[in-house]
Amino acid sequence: MSRPLSSEEADHDARRGRQWLAGEAHGAGVARDDLLELGSAMAALTAAAAEREPVAVAPAPVGVDPGSPIAKPLPPELLRPLETNAEMRWPAMAGQGYVVPNDRFFVRNHTVTPRLDADAWRLRLFGTGLRDAPTRDAPVEFTLDELRRLPAEESTALLECAGNGRRFFADQQDAPAPGVAWDLGGVGVARWRGVRLGTVLRLAGLTDDAVDVMPEGLDPDYVTGGVNLGRVRRPLPIAKALDDVLLAYEMNGEPLPADHGFPVRVVVPGWIGISSIKWVGPVEVSATPLFSPWNTQFYRMFGPGHPADGDALGTQSVKSAFELAWDAHLPAGTEVRLHGRSWSGAGPIDRVEVDTGDGWRPAELVAADRGGPWQRWTAAWRPPARGRWTLRARATDVTGAGQPDRAAPNDLGYLFDGVVRHPVTVV
Repeated sequence: MSRPLSSEEADHDARRGRQWLAGEAHGAGVARDDLLELGSAMAALTAAAAEREPVAVAPAPVGVDPGSPIAKPLPPELLRPLETNAEMRWPAMAGQGYVVPNDRFFVRNHTVTPRLDADAWRLRLFGTGLRDAPTRDAPVEFTLDELRRLPAEESTALLECAGNGRRFFADQQDAPAPGVAWDLGGVGVARWRGVRLGTVLRLAGLTDDAVDVMPEGLDPDYVTGGVNLGRVRRPLPIAKALDDVLLAYEMNGEPLPADHGFPVRVVVPGWIGISSIKWVGPVEVSATPLFSPWNTQFYRMFGPGHPADGDALGTQSVKSAFELAWDAHLPAGTEVRLHGRSWSGAGPIDRVEVDTGDGWRPAELVAADRGGPWQRWTAAWRPPARGRWTLRARATDVTGAGQPDRAAPNDLGYLFDGVVRHPVTVV
């Protein structure tokens, strides 16, 4: 049996981190000394847990209102704004199907959503891992129409921000972390349609020497700690790039919305959300290892139990959420049907348990979801009395990974996997 692709993510990130520290990896735009200096600044910030994560100060591109980092409407019943981001409200999934509709899919922006012209857009591939080593200034190019003429594939995949659930480090464990204070709404499943990245790489002249592929977004540069880190980008090993990675141009049967990567984005199933670069334009294909701030400085585990240079994030953790408002009001003496969803980066969910105040009991799993990127479930409950109650749900995936009562803290608040205590009021 082959090793799960999600474990390869941790292996790749750990290896590239070591090579970067040893000076064996390369990446344009940020000097290693600058990143190490930024690392010291970030360490000071995370040591003072009350400080906020630095935010971008790059100017907005022409035609973008810097006061509107997100293009789509943000109805309060569907989405909760969080600085340049917006998270899905879980009650908005009640009565919905398996995928998250586009209007309530979460938005993770490092800067602002760019408005791009599909006719002028080009996918530009370059680097030493391609035949004749085209350069960034003279790349191999594909238009959107050319991509659409290639064999199309559809993938139902889950995307999740690595900081999803960060709020609960503070609220439940008294261990606040800087960064976006996500509840559990920084996650979503959609049907993505596009062309395999591997197909395009081969057409561009992929060589046997290629080891890394690094897509880069077309959103504005990210500036933090006084350092311009350039555009968001993160390398993939060639094995993953040739496996199931999609260059998607449709989401749930519609052209990609602006906030979700129009005209084309990368979708990397099973890997943390930062790997699925939006608004992809340049793609470096390299015969030598690549690095970026997004796999050496950010999206790494720092703090107690981790080395000074951090650990690779690895597999997304197991989580469970109720499709229910926070502090929802429920009727006493009447049976209610609780609904929720559970997911894991390591594999499909095997079982879910619910506690309504009288101990853990199995939830009923929706059979049609078995083996998919997330699992819907239900549980019946008849509240016995009026007052405040706490609901809990926990899941276990097919690898045996589950949810502890408390998540192991880390300085940047990644990969929260603790059981969330969801309050309700019975009236």
